[in-house]
Amino acid sequence: MVEKKATIELETQHIGKLLMKYSIPAIIAMTASSLYNIVDSVFIGQGVGSLAISGLALTFPLMNLAVAFGTLVGVGAATLVSVYLGQKDYQTSERVLGNAVLLFLIIGIVFSIITYIFLNPILYFFGGSERTIVYARQYMSIILLGNVVTHLYFGLNALLRASGHPKDAMVATIVTVLLNAILDPLFIFGLGWGIRGAAIATVISQVVSLVWQLKLFSNSNELLHFQKNIFWLKKRIVINIISIGMAPFLMNVAACFVVILINQGLKRYGGDLAVGAYGIANRIGFVFVMLVMGLNQGMQPIVGYNYGAMHFPRVFKTLRLTIIGATILTTIGFLISVFFSRLVVSAFTTDPELIRLSARGLRIVLFMFPFVGSQMVISNFFQNIGMVKNSIILSLSRQVIILIPCLLILPLYFRQDGVWISMPISDFFSELLAIYMLIREIRILRKKMLI
Repeated sequence: MVEKKATIELETQHIGKLLMKYSIPAIIAMTASSLYNIVDSVFIGQGVGSLAISGLALTFPLMNLAVAFGTLVGVGAATLVSVYLGQKDYQTSERVLGNAVLLFLIIGIVFSIITYIFLNPILYFFGGSERTIVYARQYMSIILLGNVVTHLYFGLNALLRASGHPKDAMVATIVTVLLNAILDPLFIFGLGWGIRGAAIATVISQVVSLVWQLKLFSNSNELLHFQKNIFWLKKRIVINIISIGMAPFLMNVAACFVVILINQGLKRYGGDLAVGAYGIANRIGFVFVMLVMGLNQGMQPIVGYNYGAMHFPRVFKTLRLTIIGATILTTIGFLISVFFSRLVVSAFTTDPELIRLSARGLRIVLFMFPFVGSQMVISNFFQNIGMVKNSIILSLSRQVIILIPCLLILPLYFRQDGVWISMPISDFFSELLAIYMLIREIRILRKKMLI
């Protein structure tokens, strides 16, 4: 088989240019994706009310859990595709694609059914009250009906990037965001559907992009495309997908439980508006997290391909440049939280108390944010080169090993402030662990690979 240009450039083009080529579309896509979430929050806050913002915040753990199952398959499959393409094993790459699609369908359907049955008790457990749960249920009922679409949409986007089509993945995301931004005000204000309208807009937007993605993967001229014989689950492929995707899966599951603890703590010590304040602060911080994820997605095919092709100096140069870029992005987020916190949060609500709580919470949550970018990149790097154990440890350190004990202990002494300050404390100590593990593993790799 003739090598395609998209794969040849991964081992020959200048790393800086290559990282820009793959990262910029992913960053644009992630920016659009984060704006996608913010648009919902802004229209819900302005069109439905401050309690609706709190109700939306209750859905974050469920959304994180859905993302966890999606990344379990999507990240694992994308990493395998990159490695197999680097090894010129095109047949196995296509089998990974087929297995991933089947897993998205199975997991999406099962997750929706189980969650829908127990939705009310789940939302109460997440920190809901009689005043906020009505909004959360209205929103999640619609989202769960489109959960399979969501899994396929995000998963196929990851596979588009892994197969050398970052621009197509970017276009799919931008189309989704723009359509959602158009439908949100129409459904919320024009048709008076309230928070349900935001959910319906989300699902419809993803359906449109998914149809386009399926068309792209149906093109037999593409390096990675659908074929009849790839839609059979293979035990070895499924195990490899799940083992590689386990680190981001555990990270997102941990994030689910962390948000539950945060919501419960804020509800106990600050009330419903405090939960809404975290929802707003979390949305804003998430923008910069998504930017770093865009960098990571740009890094992934470069690192995966060159690691599979044993071009190790290119692997480490890519890592270094990605860490620098991620640190710049999260530092910008920190500066915005310091100087423009009230201005930013006021876009979500006109409630003076909610603005005050959100601005203060944002400053605290992003206090150690300059350290977050490199920690995320290092964790993703270990995952990309198959060091799943290291990736899992780093993923869990920030979300579980450090943060959860802080959330359980500090509120006992500092009440609502204890909940807020737990997050920057976790960010700082997780970064120290990430630096230590990276230095140790690079020394080992350099000795083994004689770099």
